[in-house]
Parts: sequence; structure tokens; C-alpha cells
Amino acid sequence: MRISFADSRPAATHALAIVVAPAMIGGAGLSALPEPAQALARAAAQANRFDGENGAVVEFFGETDAAHRRLLLVGIGAKNDFERAGAALTAKLLTSGETNLVVDISAVAGDKPAEAAISLAFGAVLRSWRYDVYRTKLESKQRRSLEHITIVGGGSEAAELWKDREGVAEGVMFTRTLITEPANILYPESFVERCRPLADLGVKIEVLGRDAMAALGMGALLGVSQGSVREPQLLVMTWDGTDGASPPLALVGKGVTFDTGGISLKPPAGMEDMKWDMGGAGAVAGTMKALALRKAKAHVIGVCGLVENMPDGNAQRPGDVVTSMSGQTIEVINTDAEGRLVLCDALTWVQKTYNPKTIVDLATLTGAIIVTLGYEYGGMFSNDDGLAGELLAAGASVGDKLWRLPLGDPYDKLIDSPIADMKNVGPREGGSITAAQFLKRYIDDGVRWAHLDIAGMVWASKPGATWDKGATGYGVRLLDKFVADNFEQ
Repeated sequence: MRISFADSRPAATHALAIVVAPAMIGGAGLSALPEPAQALARAAAQANRFDGENGAVVEFFGETDAAHRRLLLVGIGAKNDFERAGAALTAKLLTSGETNLVVDISAVAGDKPAEAAISLAFGAVLRSWRYDVYRTKLESKQRRSLEHITIVGGGSEAAELWKDREGVAEGVMFTRTLITEPANILYPESFVERCRPLADLGVKIEVLGRDAMAALGMGALLGVSQGSVREPQLLVMTWDGTDGASPPLALVGKGVTFDTGGISLKPPAGMEDMKWDMGGAGAVAGTMKALALRKAKAHVIGVCGLVENMPDGNAQRPGDVVTSMSGQTIEVINTDAEGRLVLCDALTWVQKTYNPKTIVDLATLTGAIIVTLGYEYGGMFSNDDGLAGELLAAGASVGDKLWRLPLGDPYDKLIDSPIADMKNVGPREGGSITAAQFLKRYIDDGVRWAHLDIAGMVWASKPGATWDKGATGYGVRLLDKFVADNFEQ
């Protein structure tokens, strides 16, 4: 999808969308159209009970600029939601046969026209993402046609501001691609290869294989991978836009590229969804791309623990005891509680190697978080109120919503083991909390830490405002905003 900005409507063939706010239909809000087209617009709005509601679209045909063309009205609602308006237009026209769309925001641009323009562009681009790589028999009417959107009325600075926002969109779409790929295509080693081109953007890439991790004592992570023919990887991505002047923020992602549950085998129905059990790692990779593309003045380490959890004759068994890199021992009660085993060694490694003062980990960690929060919020656990507030604010600002849940000694006692330092699961009750308590045992004193359980957020069974069914890209916008607000110089 190409985006451009202009001061006036181009002459080339295009569809035309007029952005309106509530109660504008009867007044001067349609002045961008000639009188005959205004009459058609009012009639179409009345027939569709349209009054500029957020994300609502009305379509009709009429004459403007001496040409008959497809015309649309799109609403921004009372809160001036340009992002959702852009997404709604893309959803409407993506496979319509139209190749070019002009969107006129002049009547509603307000005192920040450039920000309005790039917000609309951002929503349009995010909603345009589709992954048709494996669809070889798409009918022509199912193929995407919309290629170019020109936004009129955004002012001269919109094009410059768009460069940064476009970088974030690229990061979101990179994450969606990683999450969408099937597990026979995306596994630990190929995940690494997908991320290697980030080096061209200035991201330093380091990879630890099985032997290197064994030498470091990462028995928890390696225990998860031992039933798979795919070699585990610890992918480390470093972006330093401060030239070493700032201590690093660490982002750690769970990257289970396919999760069968191991010997504690999952039910067959729906197991195909477990290709997105690497959603936390995907979000970290997408964030690193976004930071690099917009040249963020921040120092960020992204660590992805990449494994495949499979059952075979060498697989980890329930009842096994493994030793983590920290030296703490774990009784493996359930091999399907594997994400925390991957994360604990990744957390220890990044602390020993980089000594960060702040760590945020992301993981599709528990089904229990979906029972708790549904598909509306990611769960957040933190040992620091200030950090929790920063993440909540960032999530609310960009729409990647979080809800904070408790930690505490009564929950921590539920994972004590009679034969090891801890067990990897507690009772059925409070399953997301005991998982977070497990990870907290691997956080050094004085380190601010937050765990984001995003199991309900990385994949959607129905379209949302800025995504179609499938991968949402959740986490990239959240982390990018968190970095921009709290770590950039």
C-alpha cells in the first residue's frame, strides 16, 4: 500500500472519500463535493442512517471534478478517530476493483491536520495487510486491488511525520507475517533467518545455538526443545540509538514456534493454532524493526527464546527435574507449561549479559488469561508500580490494552515443589498468576520487571478495526510507544 499526501485532489482516476464528523451531513461538511453530489451524499447518508459515526462508511456514485466516480463518506465519530476511519475505508475497498483512493480530510482536519492525516494513513495501511502467499487459486474478485491512497488536507508536514509512523506499521506487519507462517516454514532457525535482514537497518544480531546454551546451563529451555528435531535458538537483537550513552531496556519474548504440549499432549482440535505460540517473540522482533526504521534514540535489547515443543522418545517427561541457568531447579509437572521454562533462562541470560534495569517479557503463556480477560486485554504482572503505570498508559494510548493482575506470597507458595526449588505449574486456580510468580523468581533484586501474558491478543477469530481475521500484531505498538515515552533521549 502506497501512501502520499497532497494539498489538492489529483486529476487521475480515483475513488473519493470525504471524512465527516457527526452532525456534518446537513451543514457545510460536504462542501468538498459539488451541489449535485452533495444531494446524493445526503440521500445516501439518510438511507443508511449514517451520521458520521466512528468507522461507518457510506458508498454511492456521483460526479465530481468532471468525472463520474465512486464516492464514499466515512465517519470519525465524536472522538475524531482518524485511524479507524482509514482502516474502514481500506476494508471497504481492498478488493473492490479500485486501485486509487483519494481521501479528503479538509473539513475535519482541525488544528493538527498532519497528525490527522498520518493517523488515517496508519489505520489504512494496517488494515490493508493480508497474507496470500499460499493461496494459489484466488478468484479475481478476491484479490486485493487497492494500491494507492492520497490524503488531501493534511498540510505540508504530514509526509515527514509519516516516515516514523510508517516504520511502526512495518513492524506490526512483520510481526503478523511471523505469526501467520505455518510451523513447517517458521521454526527456530528460520525465525532467525527472517530477522537477519534487520542488520541492514542497524540492528546487531547474535544467535546462540544448542551447544552454546548447554555450556551456559540453560537446562530449562533445552528441556522443552529436546523432543524436536529443530535446534533451539536464542536470538538477540540490539538496537542502540544512543551510542552507548544509555543502559539498555530488555524485551524478552517467548518463541515456541509450535506447541503440541509435548508428552502432556494437547487435544487435537484447534492444535493448528499453536503456530502462533511464538507471538511474544514475534512482537519483540516487530518492535526491533519499528525502532530501527524510525531510528529511535533508545538502547533496546530484544531476546527471543525459540524452541519447538514436540513429543518423541527423547522428549521431556512429566516429573523430570531440570536445572535452569540461574541454578534453580524445576520439577516439570506439565510439559505443556513450557513457555515459562523458555523464558526463565532467557531472562537469566539477559540479566547476566547486559545488566538491564528494566525488563518487559511478552508471552502467549496461559489459557487462563483468556478465561480471566477474554480477548479484550492482555494481562500484566509487575514488581514495580511505576513500570506498570508506564505500560498501562502506552497500551491505552495506542489501543493495545492491558489489565494489571496481582502478585503475592500466597500465590508464590503454590509453585513450591517437594523435591526441587519449584514446580512449573500450580493448581488450576490462578493459573496466570502462578505462571507470573514462576518468572518473578528469576528476576534479580533491583530490576524493574513486567510480564505481559498476551495469549488472547495475538490472534483474532474475527476482524477488528485495524486487522482482518488472524494475526493482529499486538504488542508492537505498545512497546514502541512505551519506548518512545520513557526511554528515548
